[in-house]
Amino acid sequence: IYKDTDRSKRERAWRLAAERQLADRGAINDLWVRFLDLRQRIAANAGRSEYRAYRWQQLLRFDYTPADCRRFHRAIQYVVVPAATRVYERRKERLGVRSLRPWDLDVDPLGRESLKPFKEVDELESKSSQIFRRVDPKLGEYFDIMRKEGLLDLANRKGKAPGGYCTSFPVVKRPFIFMNAVGLHEDVQTILHEGGHAFHVFETRDLPYHQQRVVTMEFAEVASMAMELLSAPYLTADEGGFYTPEEAARARVEHLEDNLLFWPYMAVVDAFQHWVYENPEVARKPDNCDREWTRLWKQYIPDVDWSGLEDVMVTGWHRKLHIHQNPFYYIEYGLAQLGAVQIWAKAIRDQAGAVADYRKALALGGMVPLPQLYATAGAKLVFDSQPLKEAVELVTGTIGKLEEGF
Repeated sequence: IYKDTDRSKRERAWRLAAERQLADRGAINDLWVRFLDLRQRIAANAGRSEYRAYRWQQLLRFDYTPADCRRFHRAIQYVVVPAATRVYERRKERLGVRSLRPWDLDVDPLGRESLKPFKEVDELESKSSQIFRRVDPKLGEYFDIMRKEGLLDLANRKGKAPGGYCTSFPVVKRPFIFMNAVGLHEDVQTILHEGGHAFHVFETRDLPYHQQRVVTMEFAEVASMAMELLSAPYLTADEGGFYTPEEAARARVEHLEDNLLFWPYMAVVDAFQHWVYENPEVARKPDNCDREWTRLWKQYIPDVDWSGLEDVMVTGWHRKLHIHQNPFYYIEYGLAQLGAVQIWAKAIRDQAGAVADYRKALALGGMVPLPQLYATAGAKLVFDSQPLKEAVELVTGTIGKLEEGF
């Protein structure tokens, strides 16, 4: 409904959802205090001075520190936020509105209906197979094994759990992809993303020990995010994909803009969590959390108009499940996205070489440190402004070229 071209309809739907979410404000605040107290006890029982130190070890973060995260936040503020502002300004102009409201962020700004890439799941599978084969024949072969062995559950149906993911069956050394496809471009993006995770399972299947196949999320998400970018040139029907050239350009622009806008949001989520566990007694009061979330939101995402909707904006931390269920698990996506863009940059120059390096890195599993995984894939694990600036320039430059055909 948030993609509907009728702005009043989008607003009504958004307000109804927000009203229902705010009804749980008190209950979530009560749970929050219990979560914090429990986590402090867990850290103390484990002999750690603070929960963050405990969680850092639990997440196997041996190759970067909280200070590195802070550097990444600052780089995003100085490099990505101005680029994101330009994206928001362009959206506002195209929609013809005086300010961007929260219900204006998902609709196509040129008033086009949603892309409809396929009608049946068989078509999603067959065309995805062709795209993967264009990226690399072996990857296409992996995907076809999944089709043949019933390792894909893609169609939406009544009573099916929501969401999408890739899991693995360690005994038979096979991946399994679950999703709820309804015929939209988001479904195509999901199968490309989860396909990257599945290929990771295939590439590590010959490692003899389970522990060698354990890969932390900072690189596991490189496998999936890079596959989205490596697959993008083959979305057109003449490459075996789903779209006309114009439709494919539109899909790619939407994807790249989403990637760009994600970095500032990721910084808000991660910086908020560092603040919480550096100041646990202050964070025990939900009103303080509301204020800190608001401060960070205005710092990193200043271009959306929340006037009259302040209660919804300040409780945004309520609606990010990672904060409540998986503390400190989120910066992985930002780091992985930067790695994925670096792999894509190499693929533009040398597609075959980039894919070969990508597969070599996947095949290492978790046998080498994180920086070496990135390096093998043709990327760098970095937190600074210059590499992020290069990534943003590639993303924004590609958007500009793709939009020339609109």
